[in-house]
Formats: sequence, structure tokens, C-alpha cells
Amino acid sequence: MPQAVEVELWRDYEPAANRLPGMSLGRRRLSHGSVAAAEGLHREGVRRVRLTDPVDLCAGAGVPGVLVLLRELTARGIAVDWTARCVDECAALRRYVHLYPPGAVSGVDERIGREWRDTFFLCKCVVRSGPGFLQVRDRRFGRLELFTIDDPQHMAAIEAMTEGTPVDRVPAGVRRELTAADLVAEHAGVLWWLPMAIYRWPFPPMIV
Repeated sequence: MPQAVEVELWRDYEPAANRLPGMSLGRRRLSHGSVAAAEGLHREGVRRVRLTDPVDLCAGAGVPGVLVLLRELTARGIAVDWTARCVDECAALRRYVHLYPPGAVSGVDERIGREWRDTFFLCKCVVRSGPGFLQVRDRRFGRLELFTIDDPQHMAAIEAMTEGTPVDRVPAGVRRELTAADLVAEHAGVLWWLPMAIYRWPFPPMIV
């Protein structure tokens, strides 16, 4: 779902290295799909991104395209400097802890942001594709949960939600089941798919 996102870009993961000449790629306004945008940035050599505006997580008013971009940048191992914003200490915040951790989470106890940063690792919630099925491996809540999805209606809905899709375009039964499993989130009337795809294994596959 195309939405404009303001970012700053660098060639190295480490902020200190990015102060060297030639490491900054400047500011950019991303206005095409988030999956394609993240793929293009990685191919271009971008390894650190800063989102210029805070991202709403809990109020239901966040911009889905920004959150999808965060998911895709994290999936490609790109470091992200960003600030999260919540209206309260909602339990739903934990559904996002597989995304690259923010430098701060405003509106909640600072310990929440610190725990997010201290416990983050790649592949915390991932989806793997097989012939005619998807498998989600989810460790966001402290234990490994496995979901195997092979129903064509569910798989079609998940494909539509990869970039975000209006809530009323997802069948009610599918929406209830995926929401109950914390595999989708709704922002501004748009549902988007939370688990990230695996583009490159950061660990041996059996560890994930």
C-alpha cells in the first residue's frame, strides 16, 4: 500500500562509521510499496535507516505503510533508528517486538523500550513458504509457537495483507483467527501481516 515515508540513509550499520565521507546517502521520500522499497534500499547498499517521524503503535492511528516498511527493513537485517509512540501501556505492544527495536517508546514506562532492545533478535516472528502452505514460527511471547496455514482463503488474505489491505476485504472468519493468534494488526482501517519473510538466514535454519 503506497504511502510516503521520510527517511535518512547510510551505508554502514554503525553510526560512528556513517560520519565518514561518502557514507551518507542523504534524505529520501519513499512513496512506493514498502516491500519493493526495502528491497531496493538493500540492493543499493543501505544498511542503516532513520525514520524522521515517530511511529504510532497502540492508538490504531499509525500509518500501516511505515510499519510494513519496518518489518521489511528488519527482515533484511537493516538497522533502523526510530521512535515509537503509544497512548498507554497496552498489552498489544508486545506484538511488535520482532521489529527492529526503537530508540525510545514514548507514552509508556521506559523499561518497556529497554526490554525490547535487550531481548530483540532476528527471526523472532517469521513466516516460511512451502508448496501450498505457510509456516509461522513465533517467539515474541517467550515460547515457540508454530502455525501451519494451508487454507487457500487464509493464504490469499495473507498475500493481500503483506502491504496492508482494508479490513472489509479480509473475510471475517479469517480476520478473527489471525487476530486471535496476534499475526495481524489493524491501523487506520487497514490490516497488515506481522510475521516477516526470511530473505537470508541469520542463523542455521533449525535454530529458528
